[in-house]
Amino acid sequence: MLIPTASNFRDLGAGLSAKGAPLRVGLLYRSSHLADLDPSGLATLRALGVTHSIDLRGQEERAAKPYAIEGLYNVPMTVEPVVVRRIKALAASGQLPTALEAQEIMRETYRNFVHQHTPTYARFLRQVLDQPTPQVFHCTAGKDRTGYGAALILSALEVDRADIEHDYMRTNRLYRREAGLEGSMPEDVLDVLWKVQPDFLQAAFDAIDHAHGSMDAFLQGPLGLSHADRTRLQAKLIEG
Repeated sequence: MLIPTASNFRDLGAGLSAKGAPLRVGLLYRSSHLADLDPSGLATLRALGVTHSIDLRGQEERAAKPYAIEGLYNVPMTVEPVVVRRIKALAASGQLPTALEAQEIMRETYRNFVHQHTPTYARFLRQVLDQPTPQVFHCTAGKDRTGYGAALILSALEVDRADIEHDYMRTNRLYRREAGLEGSMPEDVLDVLWKVQPDFLQAAFDAIDHAHGSMDAFLQGPLGLSHADRTRLQAKLIEG
């Protein structure tokens, strides 16, 4: 584990390829939040040369777990955690969701990334493209908002869809659930909420295809990546 105090921290390019060449490593990282980094974790982050962090957390999450790291410029890009609000509302009414209901809430969350948060993810892709120094992007667990963002980048690079899913599913091996996030729900429901499933990400892909026709059209249209932008992103993040 590269940074134990940010358990889902990893190089987005490691082990992946596109257009017949490996992705570059050392330029773009994905992670769970960085607020609990210990001195060893901070030293690792500095050694990697990371200069910018793209923070996809909501305002309350950011206020509850702030961080200020010398030499690291924080770029907030708020995607509010609607799933948390829905679960809390159900719990407050005494209607704890079943695991199946939680799965549908998660699928709807991913559809909402497409339907409600495309402007934020357009800014996210622009930041990834335009910042020349190493960056890390994260939410709280680094699994949903971060996982969707990673899938957009990898799609723009023309990484095979099966490899995109494999990278997405690595969260279930890497992420360690924090004690304060456990909640008082049954373990099968918590497993849904704090792990990832292929059909969650597929719900976003399906929403993109339904609303925009294809991933390519979505990237070039609502996400604002022109052909020249995409070529530049590939040159930046693919070896060759």
